[in-house]
Amino acid sequence: MQLRYNFRVYPTSGQRIALARAFGCARTVFNDGLRARQEAYAAGSPYIGDTELQKRVITTAKHTVERAWLGEVSSVVLVQSLRDLHTAYRSFFSSVTGRRKGPKVAPPRFKSKRDSRQSIRFTANGFCLRESGRLYVAKVGDLDVRWSRALPTVPTSVTVTKDAADRYWASFVVDTDPKILSELDTETGIDLGLTHFAVLSDGRKVDSPRFLRRAEKKLKRLQKSLARCEEGSKNRAKARRKAARQHARVADRRRDWHHRESTRIIRENQAVYVEDLAVSGLGRTRLAKSVHDAGWSQFVSMLEYKARKHGRTFARIGRFEPTSQVCSACGVKDGPKPLKVRAWTCRACGSVHDRDVNAARNILAAGRADRPNACGARVGRASVPAPRREAGTHRDGRPAVAENQAP
Repeated sequence: MQLRYNFRVYPTSGQRIALARAFGCARTVFNDGLRARQEAYAAGSPYIGDTELQKRVITTAKHTVERAWLGEVSSVVLVQSLRDLHTAYRSFFSSVTGRRKGPKVAPPRFKSKRDSRQSIRFTANGFCLRESGRLYVAKVGDLDVRWSRALPTVPTSVTVTKDAADRYWASFVVDTDPKILSELDTETGIDLGLTHFAVLSDGRKVDSPRFLRRAEKKLKRLQKSLARCEEGSKNRAKARRKAARQHARVADRRRDWHHRESTRIIRENQAVYVEDLAVSGLGRTRLAKSVHDAGWSQFVSMLEYKARKHGRTFARIGRFEPTSQVCSACGVKDGPKPLKVRAWTCRACGSVHDRDVNAARNILAAGRADRPNACGARVGRASVPAPRREAGTHRDGRPAVAENQAP
């Protein structure tokens, strides 16, 4: 499997200039390729192929006066930037034709130098790792990397990124084998929420840290200071960096907390089941700030890839599953309940349920029911004896029964 390792990079002033030049050249090549295809489409000309486009916006453009400065950076950066454009177009075409499932993908858009994130990518022939621990990047030099851990294998590519807080990162992609953990007998269902970030089927509740809410007072002051600065002034640039760094601290704290919690859950359970929430829809309600502060999508993505890495089972159940309406003790559907109802009593069996714990238990039951068994069939919700006779139907409507023969 492929994994990505991210490390902080501290370039010198000269290397910052070289990286800024590489960012600009990669952005220019991407925009030139996009403009060429848009103009061909508007003129009714055939679609420009990948090889032809690379010759036009890279090879030929380097010999012109307007684009001669493209030769000052590594050609690997330019080729990879154009490859990103090819990938964006293929994703768009697959989405339009229906081959790509999920939300619709928009066509590629032009990149701007004012984007909060600038990045370039190098393949194996554009970088190398020195014995001193430095990262050599073509046409940039040896970068100082703060290694927080060792890479498991030799990386196949590296992406150098500059974020809105003017921090530089090196992201390595490595091919490695999964680290299978010893099997356990425990399984859990997770109900995600706002009052409690996660409620597990065993009754344990994880409080929501609310990193954005805790930093809101300082962020408000920094944003107000930024709004008062004059457009284009140096003071405005300083205020923008201060606000961006504070936002980056909030995101870093949330990500670190998600990593610790997801790792603990994966290590303690053989199977993990969560509900497929419509986060994009919830992000447009009055609870949008709290929903984005929780970061459910990032947390669930971490659970998914860590389960695959450590040999655990991970599954999502349908978002329309009535987990809050069904009694986890007897299975009777008791009807919808408003959010203010946090505890309720089943009218069928008399069991008293905590709303979130009951939902987590139903998520666990639904995940087990949808999980395929050793033969590849779906597991039923209840233990039903296997029938000795298999029923079918003839084409003329007469029932047919075939005996199951033991091998």
